[in-house]
Amino acid sequence: MPVAISRRQFLRGCSTTIAAMAGARLTRLAFAASATANDEILVVVFLRGGWDALNVVPPLAGPDRALYEQARPNLRVAAAGPGAALSLDGQFGLHPSLAALYPLYQAQRLAVVHAVGLTTDTRSHFDAMQFMELGTPGVKTTATGWLTRHLQTAANLPPNVVFPALSAGGTTAMSLLGTADAVAMSSPSGFRLDGAWNLIDEQRAALRDLYTPGDLSDWLRRAGTETLDTIDLVEQSALGTYIPANGAQYPAGSFGDNLRAVAQLIKMDLGLQVATVDLGGWDTHEYQGDNAGGYLAERLQELALGLAALYTDLDGGCGQGYARRTTVVVMSEFGRRLRENANHGTDHGHGSAMFVLGGSVRGGHVYGGWPGLATGQLYDGYDLAVTTDYRRVLSDILTRRLGQPTANLSAIFPGYAGYTPLEIVADAFPPPLVPAGPHRVYLPTLTQGIGPSCP
Repeated sequence: MPVAISRRQFLRGCSTTIAAMAGARLTRLAFAASATANDEILVVVFLRGGWDALNVVPPLAGPDRALYEQARPNLRVAAAGPGAALSLDGQFGLHPSLAALYPLYQAQRLAVVHAVGLTTDTRSHFDAMQFMELGTPGVKTTATGWLTRHLQTAANLPPNVVFPALSAGGTTAMSLLGTADAVAMSSPSGFRLDGAWNLIDEQRAALRDLYTPGDLSDWLRRAGTETLDTIDLVEQSALGTYIPANGAQYPAGSFGDNLRAVAQLIKMDLGLQVATVDLGGWDTHEYQGDNAGGYLAERLQELALGLAALYTDLDGGCGQGYARRTTVVVMSEFGRRLRENANHGTDHGHGSAMFVLGGSVRGGHVYGGWPGLATGQLYDGYDLAVTTDYRRVLSDILTRRLGQPTANLSAIFPGYAGYTPLEIVADAFPPPLVPAGPHRVYLPTLTQGIGPSCP
């Protein structure tokens, strides 16, 4: 027997589509109450195409320097003189086109992890990216991304989060697969209620009326009201007149625009927990650029200028402000082969490098075990070997900055076991001190200092 529905009930059903059209796939996570709410923010920058880690962070000394120069007679980055790498620790250097990041390394806000990556053997871009973003190397059938599983298992997120996850750009990152809580957009100014310009106020009022209490399902009423409240809040923030702080200048192009959007949303205090940003163009099979110049140098400069601008924009001085609670991790699906090819480029490799940037990063250091570049030390005789699983770096950030219990890592990274801290970031949730004696008195612990002391 057909069920009669009223016009009002029909419009209420349609209104869920209207909310979705507004881009408002907002939080439906059941956040647990926590004595210490987590206000940390994780920004994941994925460099698609497999960047050349051996030129990004080249060896500067020892027998590996000679092996590097022999394998790259045209592409090698000089150890001294014009166009030389910027020394990190004497053993490794930073490509000169990353000069905008060098002061942050010296200030101990930027850390480098070398010989890091997937433990799964693949040189396929698509497989490697999928493995990394799903967080399940070797398995592509996982239904959710690792960031989704982090949000689902975190018990210390603030209540009433209205904007937990952002994919800066046109599509949602695979690391956020399986969640309806991620918004994909290039600019906060695009997060608005669209409609006829001369009727927008009436349309807004009509939508509000549809979501008033009545026979409407409670979850739908809450979702619709929260959507409209968030749209109102974003629209009222004068996003079109946003001026980055501290004179920060983002590079022209989509990468700079996306980082700027991330900074805007962080400062709006809508509860942003994770954000993803992509930068492509790292598949340098041909004409990569001789003597640290050319195409790769241009890509690295854009990356460095963007990251430096983001940190500057968020910095409140001495690593404080939003920079203190924002951690940026830069990763790519794999590195490139040690030996340059006949086209003055590099082919798909294995071991890579990761950057970790933020006000609470224990920077100024190159992390990870170095495997060496001798033929017997190379992976398959061709590539930099992986000595640090990329999930170990991410686990460090999740547990020490975002407050995830180590017990949750098995859910976030199924199949990954044996995590030991790198201590690449300061611990935002240190255990309380327990003094000796029969009485337990819990005292707060000061986070260990990072970087040079501030005046």
